[in-house]
Amino acid sequence: AHENRGLQSQPPPEEQNYGATAAHVRQRPFVSVSRNGPAKRDYLIAAVLCYANLINFMDWFLVPGTLIDIQKYFELSDGGTGLLQTVFILCYMLAAPIFGYLGDRYNRKIILGAGIFFWSVVTLGSSFISESLYWIFFLSRGLVGIGTASYSTIAPTIIADLFEEGRRTTMLSIFYIFIPVGSGLGYVLAAGMADVTGDWHWAFRITPCMGGLALVLLILLVPHRTQRRTAAHRALSISGTIRVAAERPDVHRTAKTTWCQDVISLAKNRSFVWSSLGLTAMAFVTGALGMWVPLFLYRAQVVQGIVPPCLQESCNSSNSIIFGGITIGTGILGVVAGAEAARRLRKINNKADPLICATSMCISALCLYTALMVAQTNILSTFIFIAFGELFLSVNWAVVTDILLYVVTPRQQSTAIALQILVSHLLGDASSPYLIGIISNAIQAKNAHSFQWNFWSMQYSFTVCAFVGVFGGGFFLLTSFYIEEDRKEAEQ
Repeated sequence: AHENRGLQSQPPPEEQNYGATAAHVRQRPFVSVSRNGPAKRDYLIAAVLCYANLINFMDWFLVPGTLIDIQKYFELSDGGTGLLQTVFILCYMLAAPIFGYLGDRYNRKIILGAGIFFWSVVTLGSSFISESLYWIFFLSRGLVGIGTASYSTIAPTIIADLFEEGRRTTMLSIFYIFIPVGSGLGYVLAAGMADVTGDWHWAFRITPCMGGLALVLLILLVPHRTQRRTAAHRALSISGTIRVAAERPDVHRTAKTTWCQDVISLAKNRSFVWSSLGLTAMAFVTGALGMWVPLFLYRAQVVQGIVPPCLQESCNSSNSIIFGGITIGTGILGVVAGAEAARRLRKINNKADPLICATSMCISALCLYTALMVAQTNILSTFIFIAFGELFLSVNWAVVTDILLYVVTPRQQSTAIALQILVSHLLGDASSPYLIGIISNAIQAKNAHSFQWNFWSMQYSFTVCAFVGVFGGGFFLLTSFYIEEDRKEAEQ
């Protein structure tokens, strides 16, 4: 599917003379997927990667979707419950740089397949753990994190290699739509299976089967070796179309550098550093929301007398289902809106991408703070403001990734994504679930045990997310000061 790729000397009409992405195209010829655009097989490969991304994030949010049941089953405090997700994210982020290094140097299909198989098997095994072996359940979530790291690190780079500038943004947007869609479906699946079967364990037996299907599709449709885009591809310029792969195999060879050299180079890239810190703030907020919102809403409803305290074996999961639906809807709308806003605003401002991210982060922080303040008196308003908060967070997913792909040289992209995953998860969603939990525990310990203080402890600890969101907006604003310079340097 990749042997007849050539070079085009002119960018497509709709991308000429506009914005950051278009500037990239103007200054350098680029590799076309084919003479008439991407082949059908490229779209099939992208579809398989999107499906696997869906399953990947469904598995992430099985635990938050059944959090009340799991907390009760293993008799965990808020801090211990938050640690459950923290273990998963820590293992995920520590494994990411390893897979980034491997992905830049070895066969990506094999790495992806091994990762999908590994986390599917471990997830299935975790559904048979008894309440007395809670530490094994913690361990299993950590192992799942290692398996998913291989996928999240490498899959975006394959899509980036399959499609050119304009189509690449579109395809990455579609790919990242499956983050909120998968997350929301994880809540719905987990809560739905717990309601239907009366046993939360069944939620962990569905995604492994879906992961098996993703593995089969990966083996059948993704080529054994995928063509990697390099700076040498863009450097060739001949009138008309050239057959690169057949006539100039040497253009695919890039200089080998050590991982440390790549890291040092990326650390000097200010746009990469500031946008990664902005993504870290996003991850902090989304990690806390994803873990605690259903439980927070349940405690608010108990205080208002809308629902009774959960004393039976299987607790009411309606909040998880509703929150999952909100996550799906706002995720799709937010990613699409973010990509479209970036496409339009790039025509008038080369700094549009980081400015969009900065604005949406600040608006999201305001919405989330408002949701926390009205939770004790009006649940409907709380749902509405949480929905707007998630909507503006979702605006940034594809835009942040696109920033990375045009301010980092192609041969360093897997490593850059891996480092971004490491930093954003270490200081972001690896920290926030546990931090919110221990703050809640500390507040409860200083006050009399009651349903009111259970709610207030979560409400007060959640306000941290609003302030972190404002800091994230500031980081993206700093990115806008350097993005043009770093983009030009990456093109050379």
